Amino acid sequence: MDAGAAEQTDNAIAASTLLSQDEAFARIRLLRSPNIGPLTYRQLLSRFGSAGAALGMLPDLAGRAGRPYQAASERRVQAEIAATRKAGGRYLFHDSPDYPALLAHSEGAPPILTFRGNTALLDRPMVAIVGARNASAGAIRLARDFAYGLAAAGFTVVSGLARGIDGAAHAGALAGGGTVGVIASGIDIAYPPEHAELQKRVADQGLLLAEQPPGTEPLARHFPTRNRIIAGLAAGTLVVEAAPKSGSLITARLAGEMGREVMAIPGSPLDARSHGCNQLIRDGAILVQSVEDVAELLSGFDGLPKFPPRGVTATVEDWRLASSKSAEDGDAAVASLLTSAPVAVDELIRQSGASAPSVHMALLELEIGGKLLRHAGGRVSLA
Repeated sequence: MDAGAAEQTDNAIAASTLLSQDEAFARIRLLRSPNIGPLTYRQLLSRFGSAGAALGMLPDLAGRAGRPYQAASERRVQAEIAATRKAGGRYLFHDSPDYPALLAHSEGAPPILTFRGNTALLDRPMVAIVGARNASAGAIRLARDFAYGLAAAGFTVVSGLARGIDGAAHAGALAGGGTVGVIASGIDIAYPPEHAELQKRVADQGLLLAEQPPGTEPLARHFPTRNRIIAGLAAGTLVVEAAPKSGSLITARLAGEMGREVMAIPGSPLDARSHGCNQLIRDGAILVQSVEDVAELLSGFDGLPKFPPRGVTATVEDWRLASSKSAEDGDAAVASLLTSAPVAVDELIRQSGASAPSVHMALLELEIGGKLLRHAGGRVSLA
C-alpha cells in the first residue's frame, strides 16, 4: 500500500480501532473479494491470523476447488476509501471497541460497517421500530410518538430510513434524543430520494450505518441484509403497522431468531396494513400499547446471549492441523455429501466423520472456489 493510500485509510477508520493501516486496508480488500461473506471472512481471519495473510492464500484455497481466483484489486479499495472519506464516512470493524455488542453476537454480523455520526449512540439500549411504507396517518403518528418517548427515556431508536413508519420513527427519535439509521445503499446514497434531508439529519445528529460500499445503489437483495442489521442491533423490535409478507415482518422474524423481544401494536382487522401486526401477536409477539410497555419489557434485557455467536471458533493451530489433514478426511467426504438442497454444517460434520475444523476448511475452500452457497441457520449447499 502506497503512502497516499495509507493516509486515506488512517483517516477513514474509527479512532478507537487498534489496527495498523495495512491491516485495515487488507481487511477491506478481503471482504470486497469474490465469494467472501461475513462467515468466510471470520473463518479466514481465524485460520490465518490476519487479513494480509489470508489474501495471500486465497488463490491457493480456490485452486484446491479447481478454480482460478483473483482478490479485489488495491486500486478498487483505494477508490472505495477515497469515496468513503469524501462522503464524510469512516469504517467500523467487527473487533473495534465501538462495534455494537448485540450485533456482534448475531449470526452473519457484518465484519465491516461504514458510518457517519455519533457511535456513542451504540452504547445505549436500542430498540428497533419498523413498519409499513404506505402507513396510515394514525400509524405514522404512533411511530413518531413511540420513538420520541423511547428516545427521551434513554433508548436509541433504530430503523431503516424507508418511507412511512421508518421515517416517522427517525423524526420522533431525533426530537427525543437519538436514532440510528441503517441503509441498504452505500453511505453516500440517499434512498428514497425524498428522505435525503432526513438521512442527512440522522447522520449529523444521530448515526448512519451502511454495510454496502459507497456508490452502491439499493437493490432488492440488499434490504433483507439491511433488516438483519436492524434486528441485530436492538434488544427488541416493535412493529407498528405491517401487511403480511412485508419486509417489517422479516425484521421481526430475524429478531425472534436472535432471541430478541418482538413487539407489535394491534390494529383494525378491517385494514390490511394491520394484518401483519395482528398475525405477529397471534404467533406470540408481545402486544404493546404504550411507551411504558416497551420500556418495561426491555428494561430487564441484559444485553448478550448466553451462547457465543454461531460460527467457527477454531484456533489458528486447529486450522493448521485441519489443513494438513483436509485432503484425507475432509474435502472428499464433505463434497460427496453436498447437494443443491441446503444442509446444516453440524450434520455434515456428523455424517462425514471428519473433525469440525477439517469440515469447515473444506467448505471454505469450496466457497472461495465458487462452488458453495451459505444459507441462514448455518446451512450450506452446492452453488
